[in-house]
Amino acid sequence: MTNNHAIENIGWIGLGDQGAPMAGAIADSGYPLQVWARRSRSLDALDGRPCTVHHTVADLGAASDIVGLCLREDSDIREVLTDGGLLAGMKPGSVIVNHGTGLPQFANEMTDMAAARGIHVLDAPVSGGNAGAVAHQLTTMVGGDTQIVERCRPVFETFSKKVTHMGPGGAGQLGKLMNNTLLMMNQRSVQEILGLAHGLGLDIAALVDLLRSGTGSSFALQTLGEAVTTDNAEHLTTLQLIDMDIFDDAIRALGHSVPDITARAVEGARGLPGAAHLLAASSPSPAAAA
Repeated sequence: MTNNHAIENIGWIGLGDQGAPMAGAIADSGYPLQVWARRSRSLDALDGRPCTVHHTVADLGAASDIVGLCLREDSDIREVLTDGGLLAGMKPGSVIVNHGTGLPQFANEMTDMAAARGIHVLDAPVSGGNAGAVAHQLTTMVGGDTQIVERCRPVFETFSKKVTHMGPGGAGQLGKLMNNTLLMMNQRSVQEILGLAHGLGLDIAALVDLLRSGTGSSFALQTLGEAVTTDNAEHLTTLQLIDMDIFDDAIRALGHSVPDITARAVEGARGLPGAAHLLAASSPSPAAAA
């Protein structure tokens, strides 16, 4: 980190499964970290890392040069910006970065709201989940002004393996939605192949192990039975279906309709629990393996 970047105070709101390790990576890299949490127990996730805790969003905004938001929905972002007082507290020339997944149209609305106060906005959703965040191996897709992206890039690089500037405001969100949709379409392909193999009497666990090393592999296949299990597949399906609602709304708002793509991705999301159970039923138990 250069001396120029050392003076940047980084604010952070959103200490969930992904946001907490991202904030931790920023603190570990030597940036002065400013945090606010709705629930005090959320602060435990920072695990004793150096940070300054603020009791109001407005106070955090006033103390920060760049504020990262890792919240679930656009409505949560809007509440923090307005009712929470973030925009009112931040000084002109500072930056708000939205790391959540949302509508590109809202990213542009955020930009307009902040510009009225001389504040910059980037949409920078991430891909990689909790495991990627903990390993500092996220992929960060950024939309916004080039100079502001370069100013924030060293911060993004503390938790990312790849940072890509996708274009103007909203382009980061579009990139993330395309990524999520392709993942779910690939999940559907995996589910169809495993269903066929099961019908033919193949050993599903052996086939998955083979395919992971072959040219037909994909992230959807690599994570099945690993990051995606029978314990969390239902929850992941719920989150993926929310993403597909956002994708469909975003594409329609831009004047396009892609029903075939949307339908296949939705099928891939809904079929995730079945695929996880099919693989688990074919895999040897730890006791049997021993």
